[in-house]
Amino acid sequence: MSLGRSLELFFIDGRPDGMLTAEVFNWTGHVLRIPRTQIKQGLDRPECKHTGVYVLLGQIDGEATAYIGAAENMRVRLAQHVSGKDWWDEAILVSTSGDMLHKAHVKYLEYRLVEIARSVGKMTLENSSTPPRSSLSEAALANMESFLDTLNMVFPAIRVDMFLEKKRTISNNSKLTQDSSAYLDFELKAPKHGIYASANLFDGEMIVKAGSKARLAWSGTTDAKTHYFKLFDELIQSGILREENEHSVFTSDYAFASPSAAASVINGRSSNGRREWKHQKTGLTFGQWETKQVETEGPQE
Repeated sequence: MSLGRSLELFFIDGRPDGMLTAEVFNWTGHVLRIPRTQIKQGLDRPECKHTGVYVLLGQIDGEATAYIGAAENMRVRLAQHVSGKDWWDEAILVSTSGDMLHKAHVKYLEYRLVEIARSVGKMTLENSSTPPRSSLSEAALANMESFLDTLNMVFPAIRVDMFLEKKRTISNNSKLTQDSSAYLDFELKAPKHGIYASANLFDGEMIVKAGSKARLAWSGTTDAKTHYFKLFDELIQSGILREENEHSVFTSDYAFASPSAAASVINGRSSNGRREWKHQKTGLTFGQWETKQVETEGPQE
């Protein structure tokens, strides 16, 4: 189990969709989110003049798109992007509370964020190519990788998940070898369609194992209320799911946020994962197993 971290979000104007700052205890980083509709107020903030890396988020022709950049003065660069790029709706600025990053630091962060975003493949990048990697000392490189580790925890908390890698490697996870009781095995079968999938519940994620078989194509509704078909398409596009004979096969272990998300992708339609996943040892459905975990022996005083 990972150690907990304390994240402080400050909603500058009291609105959840407005400007916000994000900071983590004992981390020098500072994150500022600016909706484009508040760009003037955002650029007036002192941290915008810091050296840092930034992410622009929006859509081009209906496709989610991002641009990743670095600047010694982010205010100047963002002002240029207001007139030079008309597609973005939100800017995420990353710097440090004491403006301690220098040009080589942020060029390295820019390089790594582009590299990670391309690897995850969740959004289209407007960056024409991966920027060059700056030369850093061994100590500075270690510091930047540690900085990135925390930053990649902050991003999902402010609804930026383009850097969130869902691939997992269960067999090489040192936590599992140290404590085999930390995870549980589940399986999902649909003989009519030749589907068989196995998964581990670990650290709050349903991790479907490589080699598991899913439906070849999405067969359920694509109504706007049903979003799992988008996830199915993303996994096909990224190569996590690969066509093999009459099925789609998981090419790597992949972590889902819930049993239903995993079951829906595997079945190619919206599914109640708490009914369809079964615990391998007991045969209980996920829902039955879950209920047993919270049962008490008697009333609590």
